[in-house]
Amino acid sequence: MKVTVIGAGAIGGNLARKLSEAGHEVQVADARGPAAVPADVLASGARAVAPEAAVRDRDVIILSIPFDRVPELAGLLSSVPEQTVVIDTSNYYPHLSGHIEAVDNGQVESVRNAELLGRPLVKAWNAALAETQRAKGVPAGTPGRIAIPVAADSQESRRVAMQLVDDTGFDPFDAGTLADSWRQQPMGPAYCTELTLEEMGPALAAADRDKDMRVRDSMMERFAALGDAPTLDDVVEMNRAAHR
Repeated sequence: MKVTVIGAGAIGGNLARKLSEAGHEVQVADARGPAAVPADVLASGARAVAPEAAVRDRDVIILSIPFDRVPELAGLLSSVPEQTVVIDTSNYYPHLSGHIEAVDNGQVESVRNAELLGRPLVKAWNAALAETQRAKGVPAGTPGRIAIPVAADSQESRRVAMQLVDDTGFDPFDAGTLADSWRQQPMGPAYCTELTLEEMGPALAAADRDKDMRVRDSMMERFAALGDAPTLDDVVEMNRAAHR
């Protein structure tokens, strides 16, 4: 597939590498221009392009930028055909973006972004840590393979995104419609807890909006308690322990 990744940070850069390795034709765009895309992101064959060129004639566009900046792409995406699958990987953290009233009052993160962009979205790759995505992808059929939830209103868009999740080394889990994607937002039982396909369904079902927001808002305090150099396993265990 022809895939564009907008954003070359930890998650966007990893997706560009993994999807290039899987044989997709990948372009990467950064708001600062093609020269800002790190060389390691392009090492597997992805090409750095300007944002305007990045959205032309693509099958999939992955938005891997901070949550509060996603609506800024409305103009850039306005000419993108309806059949192009647009995937949102972002998460809302008030301590990073500032409080957004609509989301604080219960609007689902990617539903809000879809409304502001004026087009349908898929929610994927938001519920796994960047280091998990970088280091723990394995071939399909590997015992204990980590699952990643995928939500979208269009079954075809969800199918396409699930195929790409599989290509990055994780079991895709059909998480239903975009309105259901609050269950994979920070910091629910399914969020960054490295669950298998069998564990993912019960974890999503156990999500509780009020509790999950309290857990999210205590994250920095809990993270500080891990010490100066927490490992990936330390962070995953911290997230799991919040729901025991």
